[in-house]
Amino acid sequence: MLFSVLAGVRAQDSMASVVSMQTSIEGVDTIAMRTMLLNELSIIPVNDMYPTWVNYGVHYTSTLPDSFTIEMKGYSMPTPSTRVTDIYGYRPRRRRVHHGLDIKVQTGDTIYAAFDGKVRIASYERRGYGNFVVIRHENGIETLYGHLSKKLVVVNQNVKSGDPIGLGGNTGRSFGSHLHFETILMGQSINPAFMFDFVNQKAATERYVYRKPGTKYIENGKVKTVGPQPKYHKVRSGDTVSKIAHKHGVSQKTIFKLNGINGRTVLRPGMTLRYQ
Repeated sequence: MLFSVLAGVRAQDSMASVVSMQTSIEGVDTIAMRTMLLNELSIIPVNDMYPTWVNYGVHYTSTLPDSFTIEMKGYSMPTPSTRVTDIYGYRPRRRRVHHGLDIKVQTGDTIYAAFDGKVRIASYERRGYGNFVVIRHENGIETLYGHLSKKLVVVNQNVKSGDPIGLGGNTGRSFGSHLHFETILMGQSINPAFMFDFVNQKAATERYVYRKPGTKYIENGKVKTVGPQPKYHKVRSGDTVSKIAHKHGVSQKTIFKLNGINGRTVLRPGMTLRYQ
């Protein structure tokens, strides 16, 4: 199935373009040229969610839907490794938010695409992800693969679920060879453990329903409300727990409890403290 990124183009116009391009492709002899034309064609069925296609910016601010169902059909595990070395979320011991899961791999181990999709970013961050790849998928999410020793794909390349996209490594801000794996919806990270069970090497569910914090929904005949999204404060020079608590309208006790600290803890600029 052809799928592509042509932002802002309506389905009927896209189909006309596809028919025209397919006619041209039939006359192309070389595999390389056919592949290039097919890659340029690609139409992703999530254009309404993602009206633009850019090759930068992993996390960005966007308006998320109240709920969104992520289908796991056709998934592949990014690595056969079953060892999770770090979990998703705020890590008090490091005073910062971890946007994904860390999976133990050896340098040179093959890393695979989780779903069919198209490579949006294939880049390098010296003090961050190191060599990393971001793929946008037909089911509406993006996946990120970080700290690779080598990238095996390039931007705007179409990939299939299970295709090799990189090799495990220890590049960027990393302490030991591992895969940093993220699942992202419209720029906002979601816990990959809701979708991927690395320990048992299978999907955690057939479909995962994301619900925005504060959204009400019915489950087993009862109305439930999604809890508030955790909020964080980045410490600046001169900050104290008292000042931070006053700024955000919470108690010092709440900050102590959420971050595993006490009144003797020294705050350093750059630290991240959770206050909700």
